[in-house]
Order: sequence, then C-alpha cells, then structure tokens
Amino acid sequence: MNDSIYKKIKSLPPLDDTIIQIQRICADENSSISDLTKVVEQDPMLTANILRSANSPLYGFSKEITTVARAISLFGTVTIRGFALSSAVKKSFNINLEPYGITSQDFLNISTIQNALMYNWYSKIKPKSLEILSPASFMLEIGKIVLAHELNENDEAEEFNSRLKDIVYPSDLALLESEFLDITNEEVTAKIFEQWNLENELINSIFYSNDPEDAPEHIKEYAKALKVIKTSVNIFNQLDDISIQNTLPLLDEYGFSQDTFLMATAKVKDSL
Repeated sequence: MNDSIYKKIKSLPPLDDTIIQIQRICADENSSISDLTKVVEQDPMLTANILRSANSPLYGFSKEITTVARAISLFGTVTIRGFALSSAVKKSFNINLEPYGITSQDFLNISTIQNALMYNWYSKIKPKSLEILSPASFMLEIGKIVLAHELNENDEAEEFNSRLKDIVYPSDLALLESEFLDITNEEVTAKIFEQWNLENELINSIFYSNDPEDAPEHIKEYAKALKVIKTSVNIFNQLDDISIQNTLPLLDEYGFSQDTFLMATAKVKDSL
C-alpha cells in the first residue's frame, strides 16, 4: 500500500460517541426506534440531515416527515446508520475532489443518489440485505477524498484530471488510480472502514465491488449489487442513457431483474 495514504488513514479520528451508540443500537435486536431516536436527536446536524432526506423526493415518501421517530420508522434503522456514517465522513474530511473534476456538492449528491437508488431497488427484492448495502452505498466513494488529497500533495492533480478524459468505462477509473497511487478508491474505503472497526461484511463488500467474482461466497451478492450501483451512478454519469446502457449487461450477468432495477431507476430519476 502507498505508505503516505496508509498514514493518513491511521491518523483519522475515531467515530464520535453518537455514531458508536447508533452502531450499537442497530446491532442490538432488542433495541427500539425510541432508543435510536433519543441518540439521533442528540446530534442536531444529523437530525437535520435525516429530516431533509426523509422529505426529499428521492426516497418517495408521500407525506411530510416532521419527526426523527417517523423518519426512522420509514427508513429503518439500517438506512439511518448509513446517514450517521455519512455524517461522520463530512466531519472527518476536508473534501476537495478537484483531481476528479467534481465539487464537494457533486460528491455529496452522487453519494445520496447511489444510496437512494440502492434503497428503492433492494427494498423491492431483498430488504434484509440493506443492512450492509445501505451504509455501503452511502460510502462507496469516500476513498476518493483521501486519494484526491494525495494527488494534490504530489502535484499530480492536473495530470490525473487530464487522464480522466481517456476513460471510457467507469470501471477503468480504478486502473488509473492504481497507476498514479498504487491503490484504488475501493481499497482506501475498505481501509477506512477497518480503521473505524466496522464489520467485515461492510469492509469486504466495498473491497470486492470492482471484482465481485473474487469475493468470498457470502460477500458476492453485496459486491455485485454495489458494482451495479456505481456503474449506473458515478463521477462521470448519473442515471443517464450511457450509464444505464453500461449497467444492463451487469444486471443480466448477475441474475438481477432489469425491470425491477429500471423501476427503481425511474423513481430516482423523476426526483432529480
């Protein structure tokens, strides 16, 4: 691994107490919505983020959501955990993604669309898997923040950004990252999750999302679903004709229904 990047990851602050409490409640089968509501409401920024998202058309709830308890009951605890981890990212990093040609707001929008698409898609086919896939889809791209920082420090940002124009398929981006920094966004993201002591399923789902066929058997489904999401929503394209056409062969290869995925896609696109 790139030693400089490894040191940056090791120096990250631990997750704050609110996030750790949310993690603990989500892992406890005996916990209640009331338990989670009390913890979330201790964090005004997280509370505002959850209510803003609950009222976003991306998630398709029909009525205005005015309380955290109502938002938790609609989203489920696992998606709230994704919001909490996303909030931790915003607090832990100074986001500057100029080497990737996107703004910090672009980055946050892409993460939100990836999560909304995963939520609308997997809610229809296997809601239980959202325990891993919801937070994973929220955090797919955070390794780029560390990589972009390294590219800026090495004065390689301009050259890297120029080479982005040569990329035809989003999956080729990992090759470019490896060429410049000897590590990919997915590998960095997995290392950050390790640093934060998140569960192995979440770490490995991200780690193998470029090559799901290499994943352990119990991880394959998660890794395949994440590859589908980031093929359809990425820094180059977000649910446009190009990204959808790139995604359809993957759906067939992995045995997912095109109709179900395209219904979720249409729902999210109508809300953009």
